Amino acid sequence: MSKILVFYDGQCELCKNSIHWVGKKLDFDALDYHVADIDKFGLTLEQCSQEVIVIDQNQQYAGADAAAFLLAKRGNTNLARIVRSLGPISRFTYRWIAGHRRSIPVKFLSYLLRR
Repeated sequence: MSKILVFYDGQCELCKNSIHWVGKKLDFDALDYHVADIDKFGLTLEQCSQEVIVIDQNQQYAGADAAAFLLAKRGNTNLARIVRSLGPISRFTYRWIAGHRRSIPVKFLSYLLRR
């Protein structure tokens, strides 16, 4: 069985704290897209700079879908189910958070994940 690969922004505090939080209950390889060989996986810089990418056994997930996948694998199945069921709302929320990383609500979320 191959290991789950997560390509994330290693320069983003929320991203780093999220990876650390997920990693407390899930074994995966977290790769900062700034230094990873993303070409090897068919990923682009534009793609990786906009959303987290998860690769698991030739399946690829991005953004809110990647978050839901990781939540489910981590054991947070109810939260994953909510994220998936909200579909467009989850994708909008993910994009808003990614675009407002320096905002107070996002910094607070990052703080909660760090604790």
